[in-house]
Amino acid sequence: MLLQAMENQAIRQYPYIVLFKLLSPVTQGKSTTFHLTQYLRTRTFNSIISFGIFTIFVSIRSVGLSHQTKLRFPSANPSLPLSHFPKEPIEVKSLIPSSPILALLLVLLANSFLFAALVSAESAKGQWEITADKLTRYEDPPRVVAEGNVLLEKKESVNRSKESRPSPGGGPSGKERGAAVNGEAVEPVVESKTVTTVKADWAAYDVNLGKIQARGNLLIDIGADQLTADSGSIDLQGSTGTFENAVVVRQYQDMHLEGKVIEKTGDLTYHIEDGWVVTCKLQPGETSPWSFWASDVKITDGGYAFLKDATFRIKDVPVLYSPYMLLPAQRKRQTGFLFPSIFTSSRDGFSLETPLFIDLSPSTDITLFPRYLSKRGMMNGAEFRYVFDETSKGILMGNYLADAINPSDVTYKQEGQFTHTNSERYWLRGKADQNIGAWTTRLDVDVASDLDYLREFDTGATGFTSSQDNFTRAFGRGFDDKTNKYRDNTLSFLRSWDDGTSLEGEFHAVNDLSQQVYSPNNPSQVWELPSLTYSGLLPLGKAKGTNFSWDANYTNFWRDQGVGAQRVDLVPVVTTSLPLTPYLETIVGGGVRDTLYMIQGNGASEWENSDSKNRYLYNLGGEIGTTLMRDFTVDVGDVKAWSHTLRPYVAYSYTSIPQNLLLPQFDSIDALTNQNIVYYGVNNFFNISGEHNGREYDRTYAFLRVKQGYDLQKEISSNPLTSLEPLTSGFGTLPPLVAGSGPLTPIDVKIGFYPLDLFRLVYTTDIDVYGNGAYHHALEADYSSGRGDLFALDYQYNSLTNVDSVSGNVWYLLPYNFAAGYSLQRAIETHQTIAEKIRLRYNQPCWSVELSSNSTPGDQTFMVTFSLANIGNAFGVGIP
Repeated sequence: MLLQAMENQAIRQYPYIVLFKLLSPVTQGKSTTFHLTQYLRTRTFNSIISFGIFTIFVSIRSVGLSHQTKLRFPSANPSLPLSHFPKEPIEVKSLIPSSPILALLLVLLANSFLFAALVSAESAKGQWEITADKLTRYEDPPRVVAEGNVLLEKKESVNRSKESRPSPGGGPSGKERGAAVNGEAVEPVVESKTVTTVKADWAAYDVNLGKIQARGNLLIDIGADQLTADSGSIDLQGSTGTFENAVVVRQYQDMHLEGKVIEKTGDLTYHIEDGWVVTCKLQPGETSPWSFWASDVKITDGGYAFLKDATFRIKDVPVLYSPYMLLPAQRKRQTGFLFPSIFTSSRDGFSLETPLFIDLSPSTDITLFPRYLSKRGMMNGAEFRYVFDETSKGILMGNYLADAINPSDVTYKQEGQFTHTNSERYWLRGKADQNIGAWTTRLDVDVASDLDYLREFDTGATGFTSSQDNFTRAFGRGFDDKTNKYRDNTLSFLRSWDDGTSLEGEFHAVNDLSQQVYSPNNPSQVWELPSLTYSGLLPLGKAKGTNFSWDANYTNFWRDQGVGAQRVDLVPVVTTSLPLTPYLETIVGGGVRDTLYMIQGNGASEWENSDSKNRYLYNLGGEIGTTLMRDFTVDVGDVKAWSHTLRPYVAYSYTSIPQNLLLPQFDSIDALTNQNIVYYGVNNFFNISGEHNGREYDRTYAFLRVKQGYDLQKEISSNPLTSLEPLTSGFGTLPPLVAGSGPLTPIDVKIGFYPLDLFRLVYTTDIDVYGNGAYHHALEADYSSGRGDLFALDYQYNSLTNVDSVSGNVWYLLPYNFAAGYSLQRAIETHQTIAEKIRLRYNQPCWSVELSSNSTPGDQTFMVTFSLANIGNAFGVGIP
């Protein structure tokens, strides 16, 4: 009776009724009053719905009925003309006992009554829905006001394939079985997906404009971004709006935005007045440790923040101002400026570097490094990178400066101890690992204008230290030391076959920075253009341990000044093992070597009448040794076992050159001489094993290797010690000899000690037995802790080559988030400090600040470096 009265009354006055509202019911056992107070009319044109619907949500309670009202309308045209609203409400009264059964019946009837309209509305794509505790219509102006727990959702229809439901027997259902048999396509299922959510305490929907005003705990969630504000205005059609005292959190980039007024200009773009930008994830109520404030900010979909009248602040204290600033806070690769570096130097003056990253493709990019130096001019730099896979990658970097400082300036040369005379300064470097089919190729480029460049411009992202670290990390190999006057440049390729043979080629060029003046009789550095080596190792017959090996090499030695040559070197060798006893390991071998030279004199007087040479030699050699091993059970901490391996050995090498010839000198092969020498030594290896933190381990603990030689063709001499090049025979490269003392070579000792898993200590010394003592010492030590502490030391001393130098690096984590570091490079023999750096850093999860002092000859720089979360490069401010 109730529904019939409502339906008849509504249809007579409003033929397109689709809404009624339940007001608060009376308590159980009394009558309930229903007021049909709000109406929306529907019109259908070509199946396009242009209307709103109020639907009913009813929950059953023991004391009666409660309700919530919901408004739906398509996002394509959310505004409705005033004529769609009735001018006067209809009031229908009836008495209903408050009974759960009757209430349930009422809900079922109401849903049946509205089903057709709901289905029609749900089909609209991009539908908005408003839910609130109370919805009220006003006529002038036409609007709907929502109060209490306001929820506005934008939903879109998405299609998905209908999932198969298994039958009780595990197979497909009957319908699906039929579809599979008949080859019918799977029926798509339309689902509704929420793409935008708006929450507020109060909201007003403007019917004509299609806009919503909201206030009180306003929250907008669109997945990638979340916006909160005190109040705001939302355009439902354009997904735009304006918000007061608002905060935006960009989840996938941890970008935090605040502003007195934030204008949402698109799905993921914003315009902010008097706002803050923080690229660090903050907890609710947490104060940002740093921020960028600007009078005007524009945020792009890609993650860039364009700032006007910007100040960088620490704890809201301004420390730096810039009229314009661009912050690249995106995590995906995208073209744009990286964070600049700013510093000053007593020699270079004020300097500003503004890197520009250019994304060429997912596997290639370019970074430009324009750097302005107030006292020297503009230094241009660029870096090209590509990565196809782990075995195919490359980096090429270059810097160029037309130096405004006169290289002949006396003060400049004396303070910096510089020797260059050129004003065109540059450094080109690069490396590439590239697999081409079955060929493995390696490229190493290192070309500088002068040796002073490498130590003079050693700051910033393109300095020598940064380049060395970056290339070593990417390729496992770096560049020659920055004090090396001869910079190696190579292109090598290798092809190996399953039969034990290989072909290796190399082009080797030298960037000579020695500033020497060369002539035909004072030859320049030699280049190898190219060097080709075909090698192999094949077993001979069925005899176990008998092998035939060879190296066939062709090299074209080229010089700009002085003698060059084309050389062919053939080295066949036969080796075999001799089973003398079960306890001795014995190997012997012999071979010949034929080396042919086609000489190009290039004006060298010594080679005017020589165009070819041929040297023939043969060599014999062997080694006998034994290996002793023993395990010991110990119980020291987590060490449960100790093993010792002892291997004494004796080796012999004999080389005979029947005819002594004068040969051009290019490498150690050309310097071979008659040899008759015995080597003897002992190797000790110590391993420990046990269990640490529930995991078993077995690692090297220490080693000791001692070796000496006895030259059978040499007598005691009073000549001073002289270092020789390493010897090369058919059995490989032998240790270098020291000439001038007697038949006994210096004792070579090498000790390694690994007391901790991440601690390494290696000491090497050479001791002369004819009164000169230990003339060579080398100490290498490094340690790293699991928490990030680092220690490294490298000491070199050689009285024969006048080398006495030390370099070290320490990085230690202090309490209260501090860390300190110290590094030193010093030439002890000349009492000269090459470089000294002191660092103090304060770390926080979202930022860090570092104060460093860098001292080089003629220059002292203090730098304050800020590192900010999700901001390209570190931000540096230098103080002279």
